[in-house]
Amino acid sequence: MRRIAPRLALLGLAAACVAAAPPETAPPETAPPQAAPHIDVEQYALPNGLTVLLSRDDRLPVVAVEVRYLVGSAHEPEGRSGFAHLFEHLMFQGSGHYDDEYFKPFEPIGGVINGTTNADRTNFFERVPSPYLELAMWMESDRMESLLDALDQGKLDNQRDVVKNERRQRYENTPYGMFWKYLTELLHPEGHPYHHTTIGSHADLTAASLDDVKAFFRQYYVPANAVVTVVGDFDPAATKALITKYFGHMPAGERAPTPQATRPVPTEPRHLTYTDTVKLPRIYLAWPSPALYEEGDSALDVLATVLSDGKTSRLYLPLVYQQKLVKDVSAFQVSQGLSGFFVVQATVAPGHTVDEVAPALEAALATALATPPTADEMSRALNGWKKSFYQRIEGVVSRAQLLSNYFHQAGRADYLAADLARYVELTPEKVQAATRFLEAPALRIDILPGEKPAEKEGDQ
Repeated sequence: MRRIAPRLALLGLAAACVAAAPPETAPPETAPPQAAPHIDVEQYALPNGLTVLLSRDDRLPVVAVEVRYLVGSAHEPEGRSGFAHLFEHLMFQGSGHYDDEYFKPFEPIGGVINGTTNADRTNFFERVPSPYLELAMWMESDRMESLLDALDQGKLDNQRDVVKNERRQRYENTPYGMFWKYLTELLHPEGHPYHHTTIGSHADLTAASLDDVKAFFRQYYVPANAVVTVVGDFDPAATKALITKYFGHMPAGERAPTPQATRPVPTEPRHLTYTDTVKLPRIYLAWPSPALYEEGDSALDVLATVLSDGKTSRLYLPLVYQQKLVKDVSAFQVSQGLSGFFVVQATVAPGHTVDEVAPALEAALATALATPPTADEMSRALNGWKKSFYQRIEGVVSRAQLLSNYFHQAGRADYLAADLARYVELTPEKVQAATRFLEAPALRIDILPGEKPAEKEGDQ
């Protein structure tokens, strides 16, 4: 017999505030490597394969629940692009024992609820006052177990249209937005799990039948392919009992295999030009790079900061301030489970052209990469990263996501100290060594002012 939802009528408690991250001061250059803060995390699995991560923190009377499904756009077969993201939407449209908007029970108690999708996973999370932990557990378990009982053609059609509109807003109708589609397809060869965007194509979304969508859910949204993480003010024994009560009886299903792919290795430069309704041209240079937590990943994060963070950075100073050729310039490392990519982008200043800027950008980049970062550059870059790191630990939702990501991508939930070490133990020489990933021929994409490409329903 299915359980009745607890506490659905007890909707009067206000949400607690999230604690702010502690202030940070830069250590002296001679300081020893910084020790990671101790965070207890217990990892275990139910007999049906559900992975559970528990991290207690009773400083505030709030608790976060994250359910991570090990399915993202990289798992989608040909013709099914966008399915993982589509389910991010469908999971909020009601389930077998609560066929209504998912947000409603949480709004009166000040709960924070959302979900996200990327190439490697889909996650859903709630932050609620501690007395409402069971409510979050029940709601999450009900959609895992009985979403398909409430899913009909009308809901599919509605959310399919929502996702298509989101694609238009984030890609087709956003200045330079189509760059991400171009980059994904050009950087990863056909057949690579990252070849298509997470949002999917209009054609695949249109073609998706109710049976197709249900089959995708049955395959991936099962206990053996999920991680439940609880962080905050909770009683461990009582919480374990709740997890068993609400998730333990479900059929296991199967853990989805990790998609297999090698990092693309460019053999020759590629230069492609597109038009968009933008005022200024923009140049992008992109290279394949290490995956998340691989050697070189953290060094490229630091390198990106050295190159473009601040007015005295190695690309901003010559290109924006001195030569006044570009309006802005930035660099960033995008880390994913199978492989990453490193991007340098520059927006051409008014009165100049890509033909002027491109050689200046390449020359400035070559000069910037020729020498290791200085001690001051390293200190500023690492302090910025540590600030972000400690902020993620402080918030119960962000800590839950961090711990489940450690389990998923690093293979262990207690990866916190190792994650901190891969940054604080960096040296200028290690950052310099990581520039070898940028020695391969770059993929260059120019976005020029002009007519926006017509949107096509069959566009991939």
